[in-house]
Amino acid sequence: MPSIPIARAARLKAVRRRVAAVAGAFAVVGALLVAGAPEASASGLTQVTGFGSNPGNLAMYTYAPANLPARAPLVVALHGCGQTAADYYANSGWTKYADLYGFSLVFPQTDPSNQSQSCFRWYEPGHTKRGQGEALSIKQMVDTAVARYGTDVSRVFITGLSAGGAMTADVLAAYPDVFAGGSIDSGVPAYCANNQTAAYSCMYGPVSKTPAQWGDLVRAAAPAGTTSWPRVAIWHGTSDNTVYPVNATESRDQWTNVWGVGQTASNTRTLPGGTTVSTYNDTGGRPAVALYTISGMGHGLAVDPGSGVDQCGATGAFFLDTVCSSYYTAQFWGLDGTGGGTPSLPAPTGLTVTGTTDTTASLRWDPVAGAASYAVYRNGAKVGSASGTSYTDSGLAAGTAYSYTVAAVDTSGTSGATSTPVSATTTGSATPSCFTASNYAHTTAGRAHQSGGYVYANGSNQAMGLWNVFTVHTLKQTAPGYYVLADQGCP
Repeated sequence: MPSIPIARAARLKAVRRRVAAVAGAFAVVGALLVAGAPEASASGLTQVTGFGSNPGNLAMYTYAPANLPARAPLVVALHGCGQTAADYYANSGWTKYADLYGFSLVFPQTDPSNQSQSCFRWYEPGHTKRGQGEALSIKQMVDTAVARYGTDVSRVFITGLSAGGAMTADVLAAYPDVFAGGSIDSGVPAYCANNQTAAYSCMYGPVSKTPAQWGDLVRAAAPAGTTSWPRVAIWHGTSDNTVYPVNATESRDQWTNVWGVGQTASNTRTLPGGTTVSTYNDTGGRPAVALYTISGMGHGLAVDPGSGVDQCGATGAFFLDTVCSSYYTAQFWGLDGTGGGTPSLPAPTGLTVTGTTDTTASLRWDPVAGAASYAVYRNGAKVGSASGTSYTDSGLAAGTAYSYTVAAVDTSGTSGATSTPVSATTTGSATPSCFTASNYAHTTAGRAHQSGGYVYANGSNQAMGLWNVFTVHTLKQTAPGYYVLADQGCP
């Protein structure tokens, strides 16, 4: 065999030294995660077995809020090395927004029997390609959750930290027809490595490729002829010494190239926690890729414990107190009902209920600088607009509890972040009451909700048909906020 040039040999030695160091570091990381992370409660998590052939040998855990609406979104959340589904459930903040915005969660889990540090195997081709290994196991979990919760298949998303973030990138590439969006937190570009040694080179980077070369890796993994791609958020700390920050730039290059847009940001602005977000719009002007850079943050998932609507999570090993990444990712995907992207205006504060009657609820809130108007949401659906900081909602059912949020709207018509919700309960008796009206009227009155153009009774989630003014049903209210179909007669 030809001799290896001296310079190349030196580089290989350096790589081997780094591999050994990182392997040792992973052992330390595992110990830290076991000893240093807060004890995670599995309360609320449900393990699901028998979800498919499961070639990746993963465990499936789910969480769904009470009264999950029909055709709600689904978010898949992948933990980091040494972590568990319970850790991610307890610390990441995703359960807060599942409750607030109404979507279900799947937490895949790996363990040391698969990889010694319980890392998802993002660097092994047998686990990252479509129809194989862990990637297929995750797809089977999605299929099972869709059937279990009646998920809107056009609103399935995936996120992950570190090795979970790297696996997120791979799964987005392999299944762009399954996922509407993804979030790569402290991860690497899709298909950066195809073995464990190469994985460390990716982590320490840069694995220098042009945007087109990175994009080609995604296009090669996706089904032939794919033209619709997931919208991708990328989160990274500038002081990450485990997965170097250059990986965020390479991921940005990869996904902007896949979308066919340049690497010059369409918009850049600041967020809390020393965070800068740069968005890259598609040809229709909607953000397709967002790069969130957190000044001074090390390796981990950005959280921000607190009770504010934009605060979430709990600190611990690799859950770092900076900014609530789950909140801004949910907004980027449009899970908050604002349509997606990064809101230009902050959430209104001081939302309060100033009075109720049998059929009305009155609200007020503090003004937001730069707001041209305000959008008012009842139970997650927009019900009206206000030019000032007060609004009275009408046509409500007696003795019924409603949840309200408000968002500021800028001069371009773009809604900002939504406020913390408040509950208003109308006066009077809720039962027995019967209402005969069109599906549209039932929805606007808060007796039903619509998803994907179809209407479902609140509480019972019974299907009522198309969302229009022509389809008429009778609903009987059997408890506050709970309605059943009563077309055959209602006392």
